[in-house]
Amino acid sequence: MISNHSKISLPLKLTFLIFSIVLNCMGIVILQLSEAKVTYEKLGFLESFKDLPIALISLFAVNFISRFGTKKSLILALTIVGICSLILPFVEVFWFYKLWFAIIGTCFAIGKICVFGIIRNNISEEKSLAKTMNSVEASFMIGIFLVNTGFGWLISSQFSQFWKFGFLSVSILSAIAIFLFLKLPIAEPAKIEKENIIKDLSTLFNPLLIIFLAIIFSIVFLEQSFNSWLPSFYKKHLKVNSFFALQASSFLALFSYIGRTITANIIHRFSLSKYYIFCISLIVIVLAIIIGIQFVDTQDSKALLFLFPVIGLFLSPLYPVINSKMIAKIDKSKANLFTSLIVIFSSLGSSVSSIMMAALFGNQLLSFYSVYILSSVLVIFIISLIYFRFADEKI
Repeated sequence: MISNHSKISLPLKLTFLIFSIVLNCMGIVILQLSEAKVTYEKLGFLESFKDLPIALISLFAVNFISRFGTKKSLILALTIVGICSLILPFVEVFWFYKLWFAIIGTCFAIGKICVFGIIRNNISEEKSLAKTMNSVEASFMIGIFLVNTGFGWLISSQFSQFWKFGFLSVSILSAIAIFLFLKLPIAEPAKIEKENIIKDLSTLFNPLLIIFLAIIFSIVFLEQSFNSWLPSFYKKHLKVNSFFALQASSFLALFSYIGRTITANIIHRFSLSKYYIFCISLIVIVLAIIIGIQFVDTQDSKALLFLFPVIGLFLSPLYPVINSKMIAKIDKSKANLFTSLIVIFSSLGSSVSSIMMAALFGNQLLSFYSVYILSSVLVIFIISLIYFRFADEKI
């Protein structure tokens, strides 16, 4: 158990804040590059350059992290992110965005495995783990809020042509996080002489784990439909300007932060499964109201600007709650490998979501955006019911 939780919590939160900014700037990039006449088809596949490296590198990252340790691996990932963010403002060509997102995705794969590994190796009890994970993941939502608010202000100002220089703040935050980690002693997991990934995976996989990974895929699929594409939905369908589209979208992140913060403070009072199902049920209710407004009142009602962000209040706890329930059952020696599977299926969910959203936008089907979202929620609801039915079984 970590002796001083607050000291280690700060750099972990800062790490997730940094990765949140660079991963969720996709909405800004899509908005700005679409103005520069880059097609939605190209922008839809741009997300894959971020997500596929995350999926491909994750299993290899397990051995890398085991060899060098979570602290050194995390510092390396943050260093690369800081350097790349320092270079980005000075490069104009589109192909560099592909390379930049690929590097960011690789670093995130390493970073997330390290963060989850540190948490798992110091906390064993299910609800305590859920509390810590919600607290750390809450900083991820703050990153989304800062991206939309900060870049929204920059884009709408007289310095809009310098919007990419906002990424210099990532370099500064990375330097601060590295400094904190260098000063902080972190308990490392016991080193294993030689790991056989295939053998370990074969012992880890079972029907319950497969259902869990399907849920992870679906939740991130749903989250990405909001995080990267909601600003463009606001602008193209609700006819608001770029600044207001980004500010309205930032409230989704703000509500998500509130949702995870509240969950971190009250989760110990409730059953994780009942709390999770309660949140999904509220999402369905809000979406039903949105669909009712769209198809009974008017499709471009400005009330949607305020209703969509409310979903973040109930959507945001799903990912950390379901992760903490499953990871608490995993042996500590397999925590990094298990986290790599979470990272892989999360990245696949994000990539597939972006491609499908690009098709939705490209075919002018934005009227069905809320119906599309509701369909995803219902799929998660059904799979989750099956998962919780068997969740008490040992892995």
